Amino acid sequence: MGSGDVRTRRGKIKNGSYGNTRPGRAKKAATPARGAVKQKSR
Repeated sequence: MGSGDVRTRRGKIKNGSYGNTRPGRAKKAATPARGAVKQKSR
């Protein structure tokens, strides 16, 4: 287990992925903010 193991924190940093071991901003980026959605002008 080390930088090559994706199940460890170091491995996730090297691989550039997120998960339970290395939580990131993946959830926040997926859902846009309510105020950010533009309304159609009449």
